Amino acid sequence: MRVHQILLAGGLMAAAWHLAAQEHETAAVPAAPVAQGAGAFPTRPPGDPVSIGRGKVIYSTNCAYCHGEDARGGENGGTNLLRSEYTMRDRLGEILAPFLQSSTSNEHKFRFTSEEGADLAAFIHAFRVSSRDPGRMRPPTVVVGDARAGQAYFQAKCVACHSVTGDLKGIASRLNDPRSLQQTWLMPVLEGARAAGGMVIDSAASNVPPLTVTVTLANGQQVDGKLVRIDDFIVTLTEADGTSRSIRRDGDIPKVEVHDPLKPHKDLLSVYSDKDIHDVTAYLVTIK
Repeated sequence: MRVHQILLAGGLMAAAWHLAAQEHETAAVPAAPVAQGAGAFPTRPPGDPVSIGRGKVIYSTNCAYCHGEDARGGENGGTNLLRSEYTMRDRLGEILAPFLQSSTSNEHKFRFTSEEGADLAAFIHAFRVSSRDPGRMRPPTVVVGDARAGQAYFQAKCVACHSVTGDLKGIASRLNDPRSLQQTWLMPVLEGARAAGGMVIDSAASNVPPLTVTVTLANGQQVDGKLVRIDDFIVTLTEADGTSRSIRRDGDIPKVEVHDPLKPHKDLLSVYSDKDIHDVTAYLVTIK
């Protein structure tokens, strides 16, 4: 009897040790990155957790009262910092930190050091922002720009790909809500693509060409078509004749090149000023 008790105790100890080892291994594995849809906003690399922690303390003490705990605007007059032009243009604190250090260039009355400014920037950038990001203090209308200036900007930056008598004809009638129209031209949504994670992406009103893909097989043959789905293990596409093909992936084999028609829009997100956005929207609402 004693032998059985000893064996039972030993088995329980081994099971407990195995479970603890599994938990340790699980804790050591970093969280998987969130799947990004084909029409998702560009993301930033993760910041330094130590710097973010210091920035959180500074923000909570000096900024949260006006700008809200989540930096999306507060009830005491603070704006949405995540939508601020300074924040949108900034990458690693090179724009936001100098702005925060100055007490004459903005309304705040704090003199942050360079290190504090960089930590604040890291904390603000740590918030996840998407095309459906919640906002507070919505203005009565987004049509506040100069339509003539918007037309000039459109002629300079957009006519290589778009035409108000072609793909954008009647866009203000198809999208009669100015906020939806503004969101659509800033970051249209791809039609018919299925991103990793199973999300179907569709927006007929924006007339965006589909996401396409070129697969180069081991024998050199290339297969082109409309992208249906892609993940780490398989890519599914529809060829020009309607044939559906699913091709297994093993690392970099076969070679897969995804062609994103929204790349110019994504590249411009870091270039637009607030005035540019307001002006182009004011112009596009006239295209009925």
